[in-house]
This record gives sequence, C-alpha cells and structure tokens, in this order.
Amino acid sequence: MPDNSSPKIELLRAAYAAFNARDIDAALAIMTPDVAWPKAFKGGFVHSPQEVRAYWTEQWNEINPHVEPTSFHSEDDGRVLVNVHQVVRDLAGNLLADEYVGHRFTIEHGLIRSMEVCPLPSSSQNT
Repeated sequence: MPDNSSPKIELLRAAYAAFNARDIDAALAIMTPDVAWPKAFKGGFVHSPQEVRAYWTEQWNEINPHVEPTSFHSEDDGRVLVNVHQVVRDLAGNLLADEYVGHRFTIEHGLIRSMEVCPLPSSSQNT
C-alpha cells in the first residue's frame, strides 16, 4: 500500500528534489558516510558521499536526468520502494529514455544508507 507521509518518505522527497535541482550538497547531507549508491549510468556502486559527488558530477556533464517519485511503499523489512518516472535527455535536449523504474532505499538513523535500482513489481511486460 502506498505510504506518502512519514519521516522516511519526507527524507526521500527531499533527496529527489535536491537531485533534480542539482543541489549535491543538500543531497549528500542526508546520506550516511558509508552510503552505497548505484552507478546506474555506468554500472557498479560508489561507497561514500565524495564518490557520489564525483559520479553525479560526471553524469551531469554527459546527460540530463530527471527522476520524479510517483509513489512510496514501505516494505516489511523497513526499506522503502519508490516508483520513479525517469526521463533522461542528452545535453542537447534529445530524449534518451522515458521509463518507470524502482528505487529501493535503506534508511538508518534518519539518513540514506543505500539505494538500488530494481524492476517495479507491477511492470512485468517489456515495451
């Protein structure tokens, strides 16, 4: 069942807003010092706010992603699955991707500990 108001959800809303505004400092301020973040654009993971900063800076020099959360689902293990509408353009504004994906977050002590990109449970068809 969607969960749209809790401290975890508000934290994640702030993270998406900071990312979309390219406010790296605001986004990094709500991550743990040993955050694990996927390099969805390149593959693999980075493991600190400094590495997230370097990855995002590199990414934003090559593409222009916008990720808009559409719903939040608290899971039994305490993680939060976010349904996300992801639109990626090249720097000239040409559309590269327009899709819905899942982002699963682990939050500890009011900070983002990890994120992983995952398929959405309801999206079993390939388009």
